[in-house]
Amino acid sequence: MKKYLILLGVGLAILIIFSNTTYQQQTLIPSLRTLLADKPFYDLLSRIELRYWDTTISVETRGYYHFVEFLIRKSFHFIGFGLLASLFYIVFRKFKMKLAVIYAILTTFALACIDEYRQTFLAGRTGDFHDVMIDTAGAITFVILCKLMIIFREIINNRKIKSYTN
Repeated sequence: MKKYLILLGVGLAILIIFSNTTYQQQTLIPSLRTLLADKPFYDLLSRIELRYWDTTISVETRGYYHFVEFLIRKSFHFIGFGLLASLFYIVFRKFKMKLAVIYAILTTFALACIDEYRQTFLAGRTGDFHDVMIDTAGAITFVILCKLMIIFREIINNRKIKSYTN
C-alpha cells in the first residue's frame, strides 16, 4: 500500500511540475528536428488529420515536427492520466472502497479539470476541455485494463490453487 501511495505522490508531483512550465520550456521541436531529421513515417503521418480546438491538425497545417510533437504531447496526456487513474484505483481497492473503478475515474477527471482550469492562470498556458477528455479517456482505458489484469490474475491464482488440491 505504501509503495502505491508513494508512486501516486510522485505522479502528482510530476503532473504539477509539467503543468507549471510554459510551452516554450516544454517544446520538443529542437530535439525532434535532430532525432527525426529524415522525417520517418512522413507519408503515413501526412495522411492523418485531427480536429482539435475547431482546428485541423495535420502535417500539412502544422508541419511535420509540430504535428509529431502534438501527437506526443496528447499521448502523454492519455498515458500519464491513465497511470494516475490506475494508481488511484489500486489505492481505493486497498482501502476496500466499493466502486473503486468509478471513484478512480471520477477522481482523475476532477484532477484533470482542476489542472486545466489552473493552467488558465499561468502565462503561456491555456486550459482546454479537450485535454480533460483525453485525460479521462486514458483514465477509463487504463483503469479497465488494470481491473481486467486483476481479474485474470485472480482466475489464474484460483486455477493454481485448485490444481494443488486435486
